Order: sequence, then C-alpha cells, then structure tokens
Amino acid sequence: MSSPTRRGPGRPRKLPADEQRALVLAAARGAFAAHGAQAATIEQIARDAGVSRQAVYEQFGDKNTLFNEVVADLEERAFAAIGSVAAGDAELELRAWARKNYAAMFTFVAEHPDALSVLGEAERLGDPAMTRLRARLARVYTEASRRRWAEFGVEPGRADTALVTMYFAMTEALVNLTWDGDPPDREALIDLLTEFTIGGVVRLYEQASDVIARMR
Repeated sequence: MSSPTRRGPGRPRKLPADEQRALVLAAARGAFAAHGAQAATIEQIARDAGVSRQAVYEQFGDKNTLFNEVVADLEERAFAAIGSVAAGDAELELRAWARKNYAAMFTFVAEHPDALSVLGEAERLGDPAMTRLRARLARVYTEASRRRWAEFGVEPGRADTALVTMYFAMTEALVNLTWDGDPPDREALIDLLTEFTIGGVVRLYEQASDVIARMR
C-alpha cells in the first residue's frame, strides 16, 4: 500500500477527512521513526502532511493519541500483508511456503521503511506492538504450517511461537544490518533464511527431539 502524496510548502488547503487522516498518519510515521515519539512535534507532522496544526488536533486530539494510531495502523498493515501470505497458497510445499513468507517480510519492510523503527519505539514506551504482532502471526503460521511440517514428520506444537519470534528477529536483524560494502542480494538473504530455518528445524527434530517435546 503506497503512502499518500504529500503536498509541498504553502497554505494548507481543506481536504476530505479521510484523505487528511491518511496524510497525517504518513507524515507521523516518518517523524516518529526519525525523531522518536517524544521529540517529534505536531507542528512538524502538520507541515510534512501539508495540513494545519489545528487539523491534526481535530483528527487525533494530541500527540500521544496520534502515536498510538500510527502504531495500530502499522500493526494492522503488517498483519494483513504478512499474515495473508502465511495463510494462503495451500498447495505450496514447506520450503517454497517458508521462502514466500520471508519474501513477504522483506517486501513489507521495503514498502514501509518506517515500520520497524516505530514499532520498536512503541515497545520501548511500554506498548508491546511488535511482540503482539509476532504472537498474532504465530497463530496464523501454526495453523498454516501444521500440514507442511507433518510431511517431514515434525509436530512442533507450541515451539511454533518461539520459532516465529526467532524468524522475525533474524529477518529484522538482516534488514537493519550495516554491511561492509554493498549488501548481499535480497534473494540470497531470503534463500539463506529459508535453508537455515527448514534444515535447522528438521535436524532439531531428528537429532534433538526432546527440545521440541519440552516446548509442547
């Protein structure tokens, strides 16, 4: 989903409420990601959105409410974008399905470059937005992966929740990693994650099944 086009400097024009709201949310995402929830200002957000400061207050009341709205919006965008891939394509075998899920995570971050920073800021301020998103997706992944893992003789049980958290952490780390020189090709990173995940869990089940058993 692309962000609304922001207006340049000048006198703000009157906008329909839904368009105005979308512009403010887009500007606020950038401001909160760049400066944090405390340092970002309504004045700056209004200027970037091309609306009046009063319009921001009328729509959201105060900065805390605006921040909460931005976090909730990003959480729902992430869940819709990533969760829909996890729940779909019932015909895909495990490796292809896992790879498509990793690709969906990379795509979401590419299309929403402010998302990880804002969700991380929410966590620091006491709103476990990223933790909540991972838990919601874990439920989707558990249901979608059960049949695929069964083909390998694997029944991960509640280990899926821990595994999803690990998958997200690995993906987030690679997305944010500063490389020495040009970063590796995105497809290579997705292949690395896919093979590490599938091979690692299969080996875990075959060689240390008691670990998964203790997670059930």
